[in-house]
Amino acid sequence: MSTYREERRADEAAARTADREDRRLELEAKLAHKRQLAEDERAEKERKAEQARKDGEVKRRQEQAEARRRQDEKARNRAARMARLGKVARWLNANPVTVFVGFVMSSSVIPAVISQVGALGDTGVNVLLAALLAAMLEGGAWAFTFMGKAAEDAGRPAAKYRIATWSTAFVAAAVNYWHWAEKLPQAQWVAIVFAASSLFAIYLWDMKTHGSHGRTKAERKEERARRSHLAKRKKDHKEIAQQAALLLSAMPYGEIDEETAFAAAWRIHKGAEPGLSPEVYAAATQAKVALGAAFELGEHVRPQMVRAGMLAGLYNPLNPLSRRPAPSVPTLEGPASAPALQGPTEGPTAQAGIGVYGTPIYRKKASESASEKAGGNAGGDAGGNTPRGRSAEELAQLLPEAHRLASELVAEGRQISAASLAKGLKIRREDGMWLRDRVIEERKLHLVQGA
Repeated sequence: MSTYREERRADEAAARTADREDRRLELEAKLAHKRQLAEDERAEKERKAEQARKDGEVKRRQEQAEARRRQDEKARNRAARMARLGKVARWLNANPVTVFVGFVMSSSVIPAVISQVGALGDTGVNVLLAALLAAMLEGGAWAFTFMGKAAEDAGRPAAKYRIATWSTAFVAAAVNYWHWAEKLPQAQWVAIVFAASSLFAIYLWDMKTHGSHGRTKAERKEERARRSHLAKRKKDHKEIAQQAALLLSAMPYGEIDEETAFAAAWRIHKGAEPGLSPEVYAAATQAKVALGAAFELGEHVRPQMVRAGMLAGLYNPLNPLSRRPAPSVPTLEGPASAPALQGPTEGPTAQAGIGVYGTPIYRKKASESASEKAGGNAGGDAGGNTPRGRSAEELAQLLPEAHRLASELVAEGRQISAASLAKGLKIRREDGMWLRDRVIEERKLHLVQGA
């Protein structure tokens, strides 16, 4: 019995424990559900807040983009206006004459039209018809004016349009003069002013369109110089100018101009470019040859050149110092007597054109060398004879080698001298002088042929 009660109590206790656990679990479930609901509500609020923020950011960006677009549009419109204004300003700066001409023409045409309307109205013509007739008269003059301008721009004759323009303008001027001369007979100058108003605008436009088409002062001066040049050419080169005229008439019209024809005629007569001729080429070649010879011979005749210049100054009859005798004449070759100044003009100094005063250097050197050799061979050679030079045939055989040595000397920047040739060929100095003269002459001949 007691066991049953204990089991029952135990069951009841277990039931109560199970109830408490169920209530606890139920409570925890409710609390968890509430927490979940609160979390979901909070998350929903955060989502809505984020969405609102994003929407606001998008809207703000759209508003900023729209503001920038409107600002850019305003800037573009302002730039376009400034560009139009700048274009107008540049046109006004570049065409001030056109601006003032247009203003003055308007000031002239409008009073003329009003005057003609008044003249026709005073005769009883309806005002509308008078305005149309006045516009026809003044507008006809301007229509002829612009038609003439278009014809000129197209290269067509415009004389008939100009005649029609001035005829219509004079008719309009006559109408204005007649009207105001009758209306104000005591003030004829008013009639003249209104008559001139119909002519002045046409005259001003005619001066603008035709007065600026003439040649400038520089162009007129250039044309006078060209005509003077052609006249002098026909005078100085008569035959060539006639040949040029024949070429112009023979060729198709416009095929060649005067300068081309004259250049062709010059080549036919002279065989060279205009301004040149065989005589000019010959003079230039001679000058080149003389210059080359002077450079090649200057090193060998420098003492004679200096001495000749000093003597020329002393014996110049126009020099006051030459009227009194000079005590002595300094030389670079040692003391020389007066008869030595009258030596022969052959040798390198004669080729240079300055050897009329001094003894040729190679003869002086030869005499000194012969004297020295004669003294040195007094005991060795019983007859006392010096070695003889080479013959002309032997020197001619050495000429190619002499040319080679001369080319090497020129390439090294040195002068062609007898001493250099004699040393290189191992021959006497007198033979070297002969070879030097032959080499220089042949080089001069080669220079002439090359020119």
